[in-house]
Amino acid sequence: MPSTALVVGGTRFVGRHTVSELLDHDYHVTIFNRGNHDNPFADREGVDHVEGDRTDREALESARDAVSPDIVIDTCAYHPGDVETATEVFADVDAYVYVSSGSAYDASDVPMREDETPIHDCTPEQAVDDSVESYGPRKAEGDRVVARAAESGVNAMAVRPMLVYGAHDYTERFAYWTGRVAEYDEVAVPFDGDSLLHRVYVEDVASALRIVAERGEAGEWYNVADRNTFSLARSLELVAEALDTEVEVVQTGPADLEAAGVEATDFPLYTPEPAMVATEKLAALGWESTDPGEAVATTARAHREHGRDGVENGPDRETEEALIDAARGE
Repeated sequence: MPSTALVVGGTRFVGRHTVSELLDHDYHVTIFNRGNHDNPFADREGVDHVEGDRTDREALESARDAVSPDIVIDTCAYHPGDVETATEVFADVDAYVYVSSGSAYDASDVPMREDETPIHDCTPEQAVDDSVESYGPRKAEGDRVVARAAESGVNAMAVRPMLVYGAHDYTERFAYWTGRVAEYDEVAVPFDGDSLLHRVYVEDVASALRIVAERGEAGEWYNVADRNTFSLARSLELVAEALDTEVEVVQTGPADLEAAGVEATDFPLYTPEPAMVATEKLAALGWESTDPGEAVATTARAHREHGRDGVENGPDRETEEALIDAARGE
């Protein structure tokens, strides 16, 4: 079994949990990043830190030479050029795993499958862009870079997470809902609350990255998402159970939304059409996902403990109350 891991990133969210996962499985881990964020592992035995910019090829080469990693997990490659450089620099490691995204898909298959559902094209302009609009195409092109590297003999693989939730989530998209449930008895949801946006618990992403590094096949892409998905309304119910409170989920219609001056898409985690992926390919490697109740409970409690409420991610409370009043004809 490999024993030395280099994690590109490693201190904020997915990377942070990945480092913990690797430590729990007896890896010696080196974190490679610019040092712009506090290192939660600064005093942890078995973790080293090499400072450097992942867009600097020489810095990557220096980290490679200093660490001699068995595996590399790349949590913050946001441009295909980053992936291309990394697969060249780490061409001789036992495994290089690129963190891609479910946003790479360019079709609404239900579910989206790694070897069947088309992924986005990526223009040269998109490849170097930093906008939200180009995110999916950039991630998709990174997947193609992985496939080409594998054809050249590099043991490179990609993992495609759906929307990630869990402790230390700085995006606070799920925290918007945990905050609402914690603070109010009534919470409005778009339409009937049955919106199905496939999500994935961050600790399950971390285990997927380790398992793919250990057991995956070169050039392959692996979806990662909760094996048992649940609706937006069910999310609120699970949060209420975790926080030992009660919440009334208020359904809303198009006229209610219009009266309150909001769009359904203003609410985080809402999708007008089901967005789901197949996870059989990853499960075949021995990966398992956490029970949804446990995952949501851990997430909700962590968000409350760390003061995350995601208020900037959706309608403010005044607008939500207007929406609730409209839904009740008041």
